[in-house]
Amino acid sequence: MENKKIVMSLGGSLIVPDDIDSPFVKSFVSFIKEYVDKGYEFVLITGGGKISRDYNNALKEITNPTNEDLDWLGIAITRVNAEFIRVALGNLAFNKIITDPDFIPETTKPVIVGGGWKPGNSSDLAAIHSAKSLGAKTVINLSNIDYVYDKDPKKDETAKPIEKIKWLDFMLLFPNEWIPGRNIPFDPIASCEAQNSGLEVVILNGKDLNNLRNYLDNKPFKGTIIN
Repeated sequence: MENKKIVMSLGGSLIVPDDIDSPFVKSFVSFIKEYVDKGYEFVLITGGGKISRDYNNALKEITNPTNEDLDWLGIAITRVNAEFIRVALGNLAFNKIITDPDFIPETTKPVIVGGGWKPGNSSDLAAIHSAKSLGAKTVINLSNIDYVYDKDPKKDETAKPIEKIKWLDFMLLFPNEWIPGRNIPFDPIASCEAQNSGLEVVILNGKDLNNLRNYLDNKPFKGTIIN
């Protein structure tokens, strides 16, 4: 890739699938260091993942929270994940997580880490705004899926992987409103913003760091490009 300013949306499902995945985080930190040594700079936006949905579901069993309540809870969890990743990166990372992606701090550190932003969307929107602030043209979305599929592969064995898709077609595949904790490849609010801003999103399985390496090195890779 020519542009060495990279924005990544790091899914909470990778950081805390059930328990904290320390081996993955350790490997991911090594991966980031490898590319920092090649002159890359990163903004990493962490998601909440399953733990956020677990908190939301538990709260619904106790009381009747508003969507804004649930969003703020999810945002808090993404920021805990962000602090975890920031500290794990050591001296590579700026010393505070960002909470407003429209304001990227000036720093000599090669990595900046942030979490969720505000209610009404997921941390995907924070990644899109970070890309706009940084002047990046692409957001790499790392989750636990290899591709976007034309149907839910967990429910329909005829589901086919999609390698390239336009934003309009992508948005037809999923509900067009944000619901806290909704588990979809890229949230609808962020998708609209990406389309309007001319940004590309690449969906990759973050567990496969060699595949991510192939993408950054302009080699054949497994994933979905949305533009």
